[in-house]
Amino acid sequence: MRNEPPRTPKLRAPWSRSPRPVPRTIIQPIQQFMHREASGGIVLAAAALIALAWANLDFGSYDQFWHTSLHLEVGSWSLDDSLRHVVNDGLMVLFFFVIGLEIKRELIVGELRDRRAALLPLFAAVGGMVIPALVYLSITRGHAGTHGWGIPMATDIAFAMGVLALLGSRVPAPLKVLLLAIAVIDDI
Repeated sequence: MRNEPPRTPKLRAPWSRSPRPVPRTIIQPIQQFMHREASGGIVLAAAALIALAWANLDFGSYDQFWHTSLHLEVGSWSLDDSLRHVVNDGLMVLFFFVIGLEIKRELIVGELRDRRAALLPLFAAVGGMVIPALVYLSITRGHAGTHGWGIPMATDIAFAMGVLALLGSRVPAPLKVLLLAIAVIDDI
């Protein structure tokens, strides 16, 4: 054996216990939150509350925010539109694409592969559009707002799915599939 001098431990500052303390302390809780089933519903509910408060308490800046010009350029392709347009025409397309893929999977190998099981969401979607429109027309008959019957027809699948996500595993999978199917049929 050789005689080697004893090694002295390297001194570290108390806040640097790992080689990358900041990313680990910031990213790990975010990763844990994202793996929870209810995280999407929590984020959606928080964003809705913030948007409601912002739109109703501060006159002007909320609308200005959505009219912010967004300019992206990649090679010869460019995008120059308002933030509202990008969300409505871009992100919503992506959202319904994912929902459509989920419904296709359910129609091929899932809960809706039986035609009788697929009829319930079809009738529910039609009823969910026709009944609110008829109630609206019966209330506004003969008034100037009658032409707005399409507004109560619209369903908001994001909020419905957010509520189901908040409930987590207490909601049976067939109910989630039913809601997704109703939303897609309603939007078609």
